[in-house]
Amino acid sequence: MLFNSLDFAIFLPIVFILYWFVVNKSLKLQNLLIVAASYLFYGWWDWRFLSLILFSTIVDYSVGRKLRSEENQTKRKALLWTSILVNLGFLGFFKYYNFFLDNFITAFSFFGKNISANSLNIILPVGISFYTFQTLSYTIDVYKRKLEPTKDFIAFSAFVSFFPQLVAGPIERATHLLPQFYKKRTFDYSKAVDGMRQILWGLFKKVVIADNCAEFANQIFNNSADMNGSTLVLGAVFFTFQIYGDFSGYSDIAIGTSRLFGFDLMQNFNFPYFSRDIAEFWRRWHISLSTWFRDYLYIPLGGSRGGTWMKVRNTFIIFIVSGFWHGANWTFIVWGALNAIYFLPLLLTKNNRNNLETVAKGRYLPNFKELSLMLLTFGLTVFAWIFFRAENITHALDYISEIFSTSILEVPQFSKRAEAVTVLKLICVFLLIEWFGREGQFAIEKIGLKWNRVFRLLMYYSIIFLIVWFGGKEQQFIYFQF
Repeated sequence: MLFNSLDFAIFLPIVFILYWFVVNKSLKLQNLLIVAASYLFYGWWDWRFLSLILFSTIVDYSVGRKLRSEENQTKRKALLWTSILVNLGFLGFFKYYNFFLDNFITAFSFFGKNISANSLNIILPVGISFYTFQTLSYTIDVYKRKLEPTKDFIAFSAFVSFFPQLVAGPIERATHLLPQFYKKRTFDYSKAVDGMRQILWGLFKKVVIADNCAEFANQIFNNSADMNGSTLVLGAVFFTFQIYGDFSGYSDIAIGTSRLFGFDLMQNFNFPYFSRDIAEFWRRWHISLSTWFRDYLYIPLGGSRGGTWMKVRNTFIIFIVSGFWHGANWTFIVWGALNAIYFLPLLLTKNNRNNLETVAKGRYLPNFKELSLMLLTFGLTVFAWIFFRAENITHALDYISEIFSTSILEVPQFSKRAEAVTVLKLICVFLLIEWFGREGQFAIEKIGLKWNRVFRLLMYYSIIFLIVWFGGKEQQFIYFQF
């Protein structure tokens, strides 16, 4: 079920009414309704894969209960590895089986050994990378005694399957989200209104920005061999805003929807395209995933505490694993490695934590140095996204080589150029709104709050109009495939 679909527009009010007006007297019933609604939400796509969520839920709940009473360290490690192997086993099979099989065959054929093996027509369960990491955080934190294991199976099931963030995050920590299912929730009007504003802005990002950019990004990337360099630059820029509008838009809708039900989710995007270096970018982009890898992979490996070799090794590991998490393709691995190369000079010169504050905080405009650094970081990010979007490494290299040819001086040539200009204008308006709202949790969190009510409503209705006007190009969320 897509957030930007009629199905969800019907589903959400029904669940909201049942939650606050029918089962509001009982916390247990509220949690049970969330579980039922979440399973319906996920099963709307393919009910067969509900068994995976249920099985992971049962395994990690049981492991948590066992860890509560087990003091023997060897047995505790065995329980932890049971959870890790089960969860990553499912993820590995559904997402990476064919990738490893194909590369295994290619490696042997390189040495003159031809191996015959059949790949499987495997359907990738939507959101498996997200809920796998979310439930693993519970087991790991219980093992480390950072979290008391739950006795409430319904609350734990709701935590694992919570429908607003089930299929594309944010990837919540058990220490943050699970305790919220234990507490009685009362309707908070101001919280709900704030949630609706965030949903509205998320829909604008998705429908107006991402879906319209997708049309031209797809056209250019899918026909890149016939395009000149300047057109390919535009294609990369369109994809840059497509993936940001798509993914951060989903996160905004998820967070806003959660607020309607009395829950607080972590911020997942913090205006990353206004970053002044790559380190700042990764503190602001897909925050729930980057902090997950930091806490459960980078720090256990030693983080940046060791010598130069350890810093280099750990940086490449975390970025390459992050790239591989996104998909079973060498393009994602190269994308991760490229970001590691961007990041390493900052780490080795101890400049990776220079830009912790919001850029131009308290000012309307950045200074020349800030603007230059933002443009440089944005350019590096756009370049890296080419590998992320390309079909394979050859496609990416051909795409880049054409950009760095003399054809970059030619006028862009592709169909519907007038519509593309309109989309570029929308991107400029979008960036302007994001800039003035960059100190909030989302762009329009505070914009207009002190305006006259008429002007404030005019802003909201203008956003709604644009969503309806540009809403005919519905595209699936990109991160559903991860």
